[in-house]
Amino acid sequence: MDDKQLEITHHDPLLYNEDLAPLKHKDRHWGWFEIFNVWSNDIQSLFGYTLAASLFLSYGLNGWAVMAAIILAGFIVMVLVNLSGKPSVKYGIPFPVMIRSSMGVRGANFPALLRAIIGIFWYGVQTYFASTAVTLLLTALFGQSDSEFLGMSGTAWLSFLLVWVFQIALFWQGIEKITVFLNWAGPLVYAVMLVLMLVVWYQAGDQLLPAVATIFDGGGDYQGSDVAAFSAIVGTMVAYFAAVVINFGDFTRFVRSERQMKIGNFVGLPLNVAFFSFIALIITAGTLVLFGEALTNPADIVDRVDSLPLTIVAALTFFAATVGINLVANFIPPAYDLANLFPKVISFRIGGLITAVVAFFVGGLWVAVISQMGISGFVNALGAIVAPFYGIIVVDYYLIKRQSLNMQELFSRDPEGAYFYQSGWNKKAMIAFAMAAVFSVATVWVPALSDLNGYGWMIGAALGGVFYYLLAPKPKRQY
Repeated sequence: MDDKQLEITHHDPLLYNEDLAPLKHKDRHWGWFEIFNVWSNDIQSLFGYTLAASLFLSYGLNGWAVMAAIILAGFIVMVLVNLSGKPSVKYGIPFPVMIRSSMGVRGANFPALLRAIIGIFWYGVQTYFASTAVTLLLTALFGQSDSEFLGMSGTAWLSFLLVWVFQIALFWQGIEKITVFLNWAGPLVYAVMLVLMLVVWYQAGDQLLPAVATIFDGGGDYQGSDVAAFSAIVGTMVAYFAAVVINFGDFTRFVRSERQMKIGNFVGLPLNVAFFSFIALIITAGTLVLFGEALTNPADIVDRVDSLPLTIVAALTFFAATVGINLVANFIPPAYDLANLFPKVISFRIGGLITAVVAFFVGGLWVAVISQMGISGFVNALGAIVAPFYGIIVVDYYLIKRQSLNMQELFSRDPEGAYFYQSGWNKKAMIAFAMAAVFSVATVWVPALSDLNGYGWMIGAALGGVFYYLLAPKPKRQY
């Protein structure tokens, strides 16, 4: 598709601004490396490392089976994002505009709002966790403050403010500066993790491989079958990436070609996940040798080593890694989603500023209030609710619209328009969503279905697609 076809000649101001408009091919500068680093920053966070390390210890499976499950999950996510990212490569539009095709030009605000709420909440939480790395650094250099407010010391509050301001400043520079940060942070984290792995390997010496064998013998308290454990690991890893899977178009709109996207996804997902999980395995086995117990939190490892140079390097690395995933998963998507709600008055930057302001209170209240309320279960339920939208998007684009969209009508409220449906809402899509969402939410809130919690996202997405295909209206026009 050439740039002339992406030019919006007539648009409704309630649906359009420059940040939501199709990005022309001449303005796209991302290749496979930038996509790779989106995934690098998603995987190489504190939580990502802890998750990978804990999977080897929790399910009683042979370690090679765990590795196979993790790699399989990487391939599954790769297929999912190749499907959800392709339309935005072709048309240069972000997720909240893309979903107008299936939900309607007004109905698209519903999933965009849900996604924004989830992103803002976790952005605040991740900002707090990123600040703990800065707190680690400041405490090592200057000592700990004695004052405390809302469960956080003065040093912790200073760190939180520094991280909060840094993220806003970086975001305000625009997507190009964010890209530079991601391209720098991803490889740096890898380099530091490799060094940490080699140091642990050297110190553990010839006791490391027996420790690896011990982990590979299986263990843990999991009571289910090996097949159920394998499926749970796959589902857990897929669910970990779910926040980015749906709105992957927010990033692929900057990519020069579909081929570049696919290469970046292949290198960034199955290969990257496998290699990073191997590093996590070796370091975890090494901690078993060095400290007498398997540590899965990198911060705990650094604390045990008690080395100021290592603390400084690790703190900076953890900070970069956590800010990276925060920008990818929790900052850029809500900025687009909020801009989509009121494009006439909210730009991409203003949407990001609103995200940051609200998230400040979430992060600031996390220790003393929010983490004590069990509110994360509510937000996890919202995450499960979003799952059916993935199936609806994919089925609509590939099976109903046959990979052909009318760019002009995505920005039009003409009652005769292809995406106006019923008063701007595709009611059949909403019915399909509601039916699938009942199951998705049940996996979070119904104890009898708790075993499905790990891979409830995949089933919810599949149900959303199936129900939508059965109910979907025929497109009004052929393009």
